[in-house]
Amino acid sequence: MSTRAAIKGTRIGVVVSDKRDKTRTVSVQYQSIHPKYGKYIARSANFHVHDETNEAGMGDRVEIAPCRPLSKTKSWRMLRVIEKATATVEVATEAPVEATGATAEETNE
Repeated sequence: MSTRAAIKGTRIGVVVSDKRDKTRTVSVQYQSIHPKYGKYIARSANFHVHDETNEAGMGDRVEIAPCRPLSKTKSWRMLRVIEKATATVEVATEAPVEATGATAEETNE
């Protein structure tokens, strides 16, 4: 038997923003049942989470737990990083242009 007690109300989610100091935005995915039709609906909720050591990055799976309010919107704290993101996504600002000698109007036709 472990000596560490389970923390009540923990959730697992993915970090969607790490731009602020000691604060991460975590998206938690869950399913709920439609009251009339009984079909499962995919839902998500975003939580502002306190990350004291700034260890979580974009795309990391983390475990969060409720705590006392730390600010107006932040009342969750990060317990641990479950899985680090494997690769960062790079967005190209401009597509490479081929030197075919044709104008833009000719390529669209």
